[in-house]
Order: sequence, then structure tokens, then C-alpha cells
Amino acid sequence: MKLYHGLDEVDVDDVGTVVTLGNFDGVHRGHQTVLAAVAARAREEGLASIAMTFDPHPRTVHRPDEPTVKITSSGQRADLIAATGIDALLVQPYDLDFAAQTPEEFVRTYFVEALKARIVVVGDDVRFGRDNEGTIDTLRRLGEDYGFRTETIDEVGRGGRYSSSRIREQLTSGDVAEAADQLGRYHAVHGTVVHGDARGRDLGFPTANLSDDHAGLVPADGVYAGWATFSGESQPYPAAISVGTNPTFQGSSRRVEAYVLDKEFGEFDVYEREMTLEFVARIRGQVAFTGMDDLIVQMHEDIADVREVLHT
Repeated sequence: MKLYHGLDEVDVDDVGTVVTLGNFDGVHRGHQTVLAAVAARAREEGLASIAMTFDPHPRTVHRPDEPTVKITSSGQRADLIAATGIDALLVQPYDLDFAAQTPEEFVRTYFVEALKARIVVVGDDVRFGRDNEGTIDTLRRLGEDYGFRTETIDEVGRGGRYSSSRIREQLTSGDVAEAADQLGRYHAVHGTVVHGDARGRDLGFPTANLSDDHAGLVPADGVYAGWATFSGESQPYPAAISVGTNPTFQGSSRRVEAYVLDKEFGEFDVYEREMTLEFVARIRGQVAFTGMDDLIVQMHEDIADVREVLHT
């Protein structure tokens, strides 16, 4: 998939394109439905398929005091969009000047002149342009004026329309299983393995600690059943994943760490390797224990619960 960071990088053949527009945060089942349909329509028509999205999230620009925490990083989003078969992704820098364009200015500059759209595929609730003045009727009218066809697609899922906002709420409350149902996959956090305090090793449960500059929204504090995959290997390992501040040890910084089941850390060097953690189900919330013995007993119980969830 070609990746364009801004209008000046766009290089589209005169043959034309099928274009879709959205934030695509999380690339949930609804997004996947639209993107796959755009890719398929482009192949049918002998056109290129292009998705247009924004960075940062528009809501963060319009409400800087309430920044939107993204479900996926820009890199994760691009990889997930590429997996749907889309030919190119335009990541448009979003600021107030961009947002001030009229619907017609936006359509003419981006869809017509830059992307050479022949077909534009959107949801019927699409809004665009200054103050979100543009609607599906606006887009159809402009399509008639500029020579492209507007098509809508239904992305309604089980229990209603898929929603990035709802998935974000599910993750921040720890309901990773419900989020996975909406995403169509387990939610993942990715980063580099770094050295921690080595307390887990002293307790008999050595963990791989994720770097602070990780990608992906970290779920609520607690213990989770999940899968850990390390760079250079395709095999995921069953893992007990801990998120929190280690209150038993009066910790203050929030950490993400994983205990890989049935794998001695001496068998493979994980430090400085990339690690992806997939969250399957929440086992329990974060608890401060009064003594080490109680903590060790609970950790054994957690691992038993993780095995039951993962069927290992």
C-alpha cells in the first residue's frame, strides 16, 4: 500500500480512483467493511482504491482541552488499512485552516484535483467541510457537478453501528473482550521490551516490560489473559499481562508487563526486542496486597485463570 503524508506527496494515475474518507481509529469491523468494499469496487472498475484519513484526530484539534486518545497509533492504523486491500492511504495533516474549507473547496481540492475520484464511497451519515456543513446530499450534488459517483455502504453491526468511541470506552474500562468483538480481532499494544525492577523474577514470575513509547491504547489497570509475540518470531505465546502501578510496592508509574507462560526467559533474550501484546480478557482489577505471600498466591490463581481463558 502506498502511504501519502499530505497532499504534496499524492501521485495518482489519470485512470482514476475509488475514494473513501474517515478517521478509521481502531479500524473496527465497520471500517473494515467499507474499506474492503472500496478495494473490491476499484478492482471491478479498473481503478485504484484510496482511503483518506487525518492526523491528529479532528476532535483533538477542535477540543484541545479534551484530546482524543487514539485506539491505534498511526502506524497500526496504516497496517490495518493495508490488510483490507486498499491501494493507497492519504494521511492529511488536520488543523484549523484545513477545517475552514467549504465542502466544495474540500471536494474540489482533494477528491477531484488530487485524487481524481471517479467513485466516492461513504456512510450515509458523512459530514465534511467547514462546521460539518457537507452532508451526503451535498456530496451527491458535487459529484454530479464534478463527474464522480457517490455511493453509500451500510456498516451497521451486531447491536447497532460499530463505534470507535464505544470501543475506546470499553478499553478504558477494561472490557477488552467486548472491544475485540467490535474490532474483529484482539486489541493490541506494541513496543520495545525494556528492563524493569526485576521484582517478577525474584518472585518466580519474570516479566517482559513494555517501553513507555508504545503504540496502542493501554486498557484499564488490571490483569489480563492475552498473547505475546516477539520480533523475529511468528508464534504467539500465552501470557498473563499486568497493567498498573504495582501498588503492592508503592509504585507510581503506570507499566505494562507480560509473564509468558511455560517459557523460561533464559531460553530467549527478549530485551530490546519488539513485543506485541494482544488482550483477550480481563482477569481482575489492580489490587494492593499486604504481603508477598498473598501476592504470590494471587499470581498463581491469575495464571490458572489465564490458562482457562486461553485453553492452554
